[in-house]
Amino acid sequence: MATVSPSAAAADVPAGERGATRVADRVVAKIAARAAREALREASPCGPTDAHATVTVTRRDVHPPFGEARLRIAVELPYPVPIGARCSLVRRQVADHVRTLAGMTVAEVAVQVERLNSPLLVDRERLR
Repeated sequence: MATVSPSAAAADVPAGERGATRVADRVVAKIAARAAREALREASPCGPTDAHATVTVTRRDVHPPFGEARLRIAVELPYPVPIGARCSLVRRQVADHVRTLAGMTVAEVAVQVERLNSPLLVDRERLR
């Protein structure tokens, strides 16, 4: 019985015909949501941290090997909080994690504040 080593088998098939690895959109969304939650937890260990992610992945040949991601993240923040600073922190951490773990180029990370949670509002009244 003859055996073929994996490196010899790969050498026989041209590079364009070997196949490709594609990272599923839902995997990128999970990476982004987890990174956003981690960033919010680090910034405010005792506050509520809920992050949801929706992801749009654009794959182009000019962005090898795994494509380009455009991410939209919705977060809940405690009130009062420096919103801009927290959104910037989430944006940086999400981009770094997606780049590192999925190997994708990150073109855009848009952070939307979905809700502000205030411990001062017992009755859920609106602040004016």
